[in-house]
Amino acid sequence: MGEKQVLCVGLVCLDIISVVDSYPAEDTDTRCLSQRWQRGGNASNTCTVLSLLGAPCAFMGSLAPGHAANFVRDDFQRYKVDLAHVAEHLACALPISMVISNMTAGTRTILHAARNASEQVKMLRRVEEYNQTCSESQRVATSVEVEKPRQELYQLFGYGDVVFVSKDVAKDFGFCSAAEAVKGLYRRVKAGATLICAWAENGADAMGPDGQLVHSDAFVPDTVVDTLGAGDTFNAAVILSLSRGRPLHEAITYGCQVAGRKCGVHGYDGIV
Repeated sequence: MGEKQVLCVGLVCLDIISVVDSYPAEDTDTRCLSQRWQRGGNASNTCTVLSLLGAPCAFMGSLAPGHAANFVRDDFQRYKVDLAHVAEHLACALPISMVISNMTAGTRTILHAARNASEQVKMLRRVEEYNQTCSESQRVATSVEVEKPRQELYQLFGYGDVVFVSKDVAKDFGFCSAAEAVKGLYRRVKAGATLICAWAENGADAMGPDGQLVHSDAFVPDTVVDTLGAGDTFNAAVILSLSRGRPLHEAITYGCQVAGRKCGVHGYDGIV
């Protein structure tokens, strides 16, 4: 049997990235050194990295029709990402992420509808129901990301075999490190699940069913060029490593290594 395909369900958007000499002051005109379009969005980015790392993967989400959506579709194809099901909504605009970057700092304005956590729960429950009807070798392993500090999203902690919690969410709960967050939030995940928290330059911590806290240092490149999508890169590398049966400590170390390489290049093509 070949390697199992990874299906990423969630957001795809169009990142419009403008590079400038320095971050512009309010009410000033600033000349762009360069500008590029880049497919973005959490699930979309994770697909890109999985494909570059050699994993068969597919994206499931929604797009509006039009030129920007065509660019996104073509870019999925360029990275050999299958489109499992892309629903087109005529009344919905493609989410746009505006990024202004001076190599060391940036900002983003993202316009899109908030993710519906209740519907995500229904989807995860359907997977759980399916898993109860088949053998262990045929079961679908799931992961969820709790990224934004919004109360509605916190119900997702109780679903998923692997739960990624962001630094922002951890801080919202009052934790000051990845280790504190993992130990403090582990009671929220379902029995047998794994909880993972990345903390930028401080690396990542995780805890699995055995209750042992594991840590990986960050792998910071000599020059930080582009941090956009670094978290999605970390998630992808961890998911791939766990799907191949690697121990949790090795998985988060691999995630930090690949995320570090990503921060040293523009986009994703230089991570392998």
